[in-house]
Amino acid sequence: MKIALSRLAHTRSGDKGDMVNIGVIARKPADYDVLRREVTAERVKAFFGSRVTGPVERFELPNLGALNFLLHGALGGGGTVTLRLDAQGKTFGAALLRMEIEAPAFTPSQEL
Repeated sequence: MKIALSRLAHTRSGDKGDMVNIGVIARKPADYDVLRREVTAERVKAFFGSRVTGPVERFELPNLGALNFLLHGALGGGGTVTLRLDAQGKTFGAALLRMEIEAPAFTPSQEL
């Protein structure tokens, strides 16, 4: 079943220079394995398309039930040299929550 990532996780994002950092945190411990399987560096890069010109790195944080992504070349050169609407990368996390992933079927009690 395809669902929005927002059903299983929440995010935090920020920037440093021309790089965006996105933390993807599982809402429940059981959801972490789904995140590990479905939210890969390749899928994140494809989701953002041409907005990310460099590589995307993924780091696993199992003790937090989280994944951390570094998106290189994501801010058009950085906040001081770009005309992008979000030169600080604050909305990248919210945007990623719209990505669809494959997940087990939900019962009504699991709905948000």
